[in-house]
Amino acid sequence: MADFVGAVDQGTTSTRFMIFDHSGNEVGRHQLEHEQILPQAGWVEHNPVEIWERTSAVLQSALNKCNLQASDLAALGITNQRETAVVWDKRTGRPLYNAIVWQDTRTDRIASALDRDERGQTIRRKAGLPPATYFSGGKIQWILENVEGAREAAESGNAIFGNTDTWLLWNLTGGRDGGVHVTDPTNASRTMLMNLETLDWDDELLGFFNIPRSMLPEIKPSSCPEGYGSTLATGPLGGEVLITGDLGDQQAATVGQVCFAPGEAKNTYGTGNFMLLNTGTELVRSNAGLLTTVCYKFGDEPVVYALEGSIAVTGSAVQWLRDQLGIISGASQSESLARQVEDNGGVYFVPAFSGLFAPYWRSDARGAIVGLSRYNTNAHLARATLEAICYQSRDVAEAMEKDSGVHLDVLKVDGGVTANELCMQIQADVLGVPVSRPVVAETTALGAAYAAGLAVGFWKNTDELRQNWNESKNWQPQWSQEQRDEGYARWKKAVERTLDWVDVD
Repeated sequence: MADFVGAVDQGTTSTRFMIFDHSGNEVGRHQLEHEQILPQAGWVEHNPVEIWERTSAVLQSALNKCNLQASDLAALGITNQRETAVVWDKRTGRPLYNAIVWQDTRTDRIASALDRDERGQTIRRKAGLPPATYFSGGKIQWILENVEGAREAAESGNAIFGNTDTWLLWNLTGGRDGGVHVTDPTNASRTMLMNLETLDWDDELLGFFNIPRSMLPEIKPSSCPEGYGSTLATGPLGGEVLITGDLGDQQAATVGQVCFAPGEAKNTYGTGNFMLLNTGTELVRSNAGLLTTVCYKFGDEPVVYALEGSIAVTGSAVQWLRDQLGIISGASQSESLARQVEDNGGVYFVPAFSGLFAPYWRSDARGAIVGLSRYNTNAHLARATLEAICYQSRDVAEAMEKDSGVHLDVLKVDGGVTANELCMQIQADVLGVPVSRPVVAETTALGAAYAAGLAVGFWKNTDELRQNWNESKNWQPQWSQEQRDEGYARWKKAVERTLDWVDVD
């Protein structure tokens, strides 16, 4: 068998290809950013063609850097930004519209209308999700209603939908010349269209959005021994590799963090923050503002579920300091700037740029910086930005404890923001529990590789994967309980100031 497994990680701001060995160590990678298209306030789009071109480029470059060939890969996995909706013509391979990104809020009226009647409760019961702009279903409806010719193409069976995993799988396996149209349950569970109990598209839910069933991909296991299809010899890998793993990015990170037992949780710090708690084969319905979602499905084994707390803006708030305000020149500078002050100086920043996700689910909220006085500097704002990442995670952790009764003993963390050691210390202080970062912090790609490798026997079982996990660093809480309570109370007051800012019909 070949010595390595590859993983495409198609994220919100960039696409990377990573190669791992049997010990779960990174062998090589290449990464490219893509454009963030912001046509108007609240709208966020990506160019699907650019995403495919970037994917092709990183596949070639990573192999070249390592002097490897496609034949050196035992299997290929894919992980992706979830809920970002692509609709394309299967005859031409051209998108009918830009990809509408998970952060986009243009579908707020669609979500609000669903939530005003019994349809909202049906979506919660069947799909485990509240009606919200976050999920794919409303985005598909918007394209069908607003893009000329889209409805007709969908009704005739020519327009098809996928999150970015499906778009890449279709292109990697031949595109308009026989590309497979598939997804997995973790991605399907983020659409408001899949029934969590049957793991299939639900006709009643499809009717709520007036979406033809023919648009939707076939749902296959997240780790698929027979594979979804193979890359083309003429494609960007330059050879045939069986694609056997497909997971939404946060579920992939849960697998990468080897959270295979009920009660184990991880928090991923990227563009947003996403905390997942494995609930095993039990479907736990949230009463505290969390999402019930599929954690993974490996082959013929029973599906594993999770509770998730999704936070829209965390790492992207640091990007905002860089790109919109210009007070830092790079993400790493947020740490050095924030270290210039001992505390936040009374400043709280709630980055509700896309409304508030878990546990509030308020699309009427918008970002606010409160508590300012002439004493405050850009360093206080940098510190408040890091604290916002951590307070939002506490909101979710508290909701998770209410729903599950599980109190975190330690928080496993991963993602780009974990390189910010001040932020991780603040996280331990805000939560009052140790924070643990693994040696391989990019667990999203690793999880996709694990799913792919398990399918072909590259790894025998999940016990073997657990042996690969090693801690890089941990942070112990340093705040007193009084500091922790006072800071969180002020955070909650700041959140209240963001509400009812946008009128939603």
